[in-house]
Amino acid sequence: MSHPLVYAIGFLAQAFFSGRILVQWLLSERAKKVMSPNIFWVFSLIGSILLFVYGWLRDDFSIILGQFISYYIYIWNLSIKGIWSRLPRPLRWLIELLPVGATAMMLSDASAFVQHFFHNSDVPMWLLILGSLGQIIFTVRFVYQWYYSYRRHASILPIGFWIISLVGSGMIVLYAIIRRDPVLILGQSVGFVAYSRNIMLSLKKEKV
Repeated sequence: MSHPLVYAIGFLAQAFFSGRILVQWLLSERAKKVMSPNIFWVFSLIGSILLFVYGWLRDDFSIILGQFISYYIYIWNLSIKGIWSRLPRPLRWLIELLPVGATAMMLSDASAFVQHFFHNSDVPMWLLILGSLGQIIFTVRFVYQWYYSYRRHASILPIGFWIISLVGSGMIVLYAIIRRDPVLILGQSVGFVAYSRNIMLSLKKEKV
């Protein structure tokens, strides 16, 4: 679906993702080291919910896959920072169950789901694989970030997170150019400078 409202949802999601990177970057520049601010994770969760809806409306499995992987890692980071427990319990339950409910809807008619997502004439299989691989690599950065932070009992954005971000983002931009998806192109392009700069800040800190 290419309705203007669908693109509006996608652009709003990317606005939150771009906003998290810009805020994180500015705070890191001010502190002269890589920061993991609370707002980064709040914007991440909001953007993830919106982008999941966008991917569903666009019949784009690779986008949906990427959001499933990182969704609960955002919640974990909010929890370890003490923000998650401040939300009303019903709201927390609703947010936590959202992916479960969406999965149940998709699997309620498995054959239709496979036909809908994997046999989409607008997204040939090779392109779906490219996009999904890019999303997986791009999202593995949060798995790495979670593991790194879990071992240190703190929310941290290590240098490996930014390196993986560059690789995955490059693949997604290539996919988006072929798919002619302005939402993904704009959203991923914004992060390139910030990813590179965070790598530089991390290397500079290691040398000190």
